[in-house]
Amino acid sequence: MTTMKAARWYAAKDIRVEEINIPTTQKGQVKIAVQYAGICGSDLHEYVHGPQLIPFDAPYPLNGHQGVTTLGHEFSGIIEEIGEGVTHLKKGDRVVVEPIYKNFDSPFVASGEYNLGEHLGFIGLTGDGGFANYVVVEDYMVHKIPDTMSFEQGALVEPAAVAVYAVMQSGLKVGQTVLVSGAGPIGLLCAQAALAAGASTVIVTDVAEKRLEKAREIGATHVFNAMEDNLPEKIKALTSGLGVNIFLDCAGVQASYNTGIASIRNGGTAVLVALFGKPVQHDALDQVLREITVKGVIAYRNIFPEVINLIDSGRMQVEKLVTKKIALNEIVEQGFEALVSNPEQVKILIEINR
Repeated sequence: MTTMKAARWYAAKDIRVEEINIPTTQKGQVKIAVQYAGICGSDLHEYVHGPQLIPFDAPYPLNGHQGVTTLGHEFSGIIEEIGEGVTHLKKGDRVVVEPIYKNFDSPFVASGEYNLGEHLGFIGLTGDGGFANYVVVEDYMVHKIPDTMSFEQGALVEPAAVAVYAVMQSGLKVGQTVLVSGAGPIGLLCAQAALAAGASTVIVTDVAEKRLEKAREIGATHVFNAMEDNLPEKIKALTSGLGVNIFLDCAGVQASYNTGIASIRNGGTAVLVALFGKPVQHDALDQVLREITVKGVIAYRNIFPEVINLIDSGRMQVEKLVTKKIALNEIVEQGFEALVSNPEQVKILIEINR
């Protein structure tokens, strides 16, 4: 067999499932037979508005990739082939992929802060990804998963890492209170991560009632429709009138930002997790007078083994976010279009070998 099926991005609203050549493994690389892959919000942005992160006008500096791209960076699989020089992995290993390309000329990579390095890019966006039968990745991206973890759970390790990293960067302490705006996959995973980290109260807001139901299902202590009046006052009433310790903005719009900042206690912390589509206005004097910390986070670093353990131990039941499983040839109508049109859909997994 020399060809495989892959879901390829050509332009906004133009994703095609087609036969392409199976990629070959080079030095320092690993070929993975993909089992499950999840559709991420960034994949959806490329489908609706792209190209955003896909290099279209110029090649991606770290690998020369440009143009038509096999999407998919949330996936699990089995190692099919090992490239020259790879010694810590073997054929048959059950694995997930941490899809960040590392720029080894960057001082941020040398310091371990590889998510801050120049030319940040990802498998499935700045290189061909996991919406295919096979994918070739750099060996440093690959993490083994235990036999007790399902491939469905494995496909959710990457988005769960985003959430765990955000919670870690917030400085959350046991017993503190958290507000999460946005009950999409990352918001719900942030709620799970906050609970796993020992938060006593986790409040989730969203405009979709079905997603708020999902928030209740995964353990949120309180939920509110984001359109309700006087929401900061209602949130403060749940926190002794002071406000929450931590605000995680997973919605990324002016309204969610305003509500969150107004709901934080003096001395609290706001973590911006969403990829904001537009600039937001910010009252810097209010931040100064209340000693609020506002922190941005991008992706994750150095936490995949811990996230795998959290999921495998049952502390983060990420499988509860899955609302549908589809075949690769159904990815446009049953995947992307379903996520665009139906707020009841949260995380859709593609069963590659169906």
